[in-house]
Amino acid sequence: MSRVLIADDEESMRLLVARAIAMDGHEIVTAEDGAEALEILTRDEGAFDLLLTDIKMPVMDGIALALAAARDFPRLTILLMTGFADQRERASGLEAIVHDVITKPFAVADIRTAVADALASRND
Repeated sequence: MSRVLIADDEESMRLLVARAIAMDGHEIVTAEDGAEALEILTRDEGAFDLLLTDIKMPVMDGIALALAAARDFPRLTILLMTGFADQRERASGLEAIVHDVITKPFAVADIRTAVADALASRND
């Protein structure tokens, strides 16, 4: 299956999303913020199929992470999550590098579907 990196500063959300996606057999790696996620991407030489990141995080937010990841690992599919309308607007200019933006709160089925769609887009 696919290898997914999840970056979210809220531990409960990170664990919920990790468990939901793992139900579909994906290998999950998690990070507490964008800086840690970028370190993991760099250490693993971008060996992930999907980066699923919250937008609003301390240290390095999801937009900065998405920009760095797209620059350094152009084949990586990126999916953003946010619970804030203003953060969703910040992501609106990133269509070229971001597959989609998922709005929190979401149901487990919704995040599983969003991840499946993002991963399927890699084969287009």
